[in-house]
Amino acid sequence: MSHSSTAVASDPPPVPDPEVVPKAQRRQFTAGYKLRMLQEVEACTERGQIGALLRREGLYSSHLSKWRVQRERGHLVTPAVAPRGRPAQDPTVVELRQLQQENEHLRARLTQAELIIEVQKKLSQLFGLPPAPSLSTGSR
Repeated sequence: MSHSSTAVASDPPPVPDPEVVPKAQRRQFTAGYKLRMLQEVEACTERGQIGALLRREGLYSSHLSKWRVQRERGHLVTPAVAPRGRPAQDPTVVELRQLQQENEHLRARLTQAELIIEVQKKLSQLFGLPPAPSLSTGSR
């Protein structure tokens, strides 16, 4: 009695693909697409039309909820209305920020200079040297 005579010859199991699949990226929807989908949903009048639309587009009802909130808040603007790039800043705000940064830098330098002067005074006292004339009593 041989087992090989009754066994059916089958193909060996397929070898799995060793290539690593790249991480899936989230879909990104344009403002125009979101607005168009919301309009289509609002045009649905019969039962089941919204579900069919969502299945056709591969969307979830949570997408619609979020997009409605975005539309109410004014975040959904068509690309023709929304300019690309960073929004322009008020020149006075830019100048104020630059002056504040410069002020911080100068304060740090002043603190450092005062520290150096204190160290010099202590060293001159330690070595018994006469104090250097200060800048405020300058000899003109």
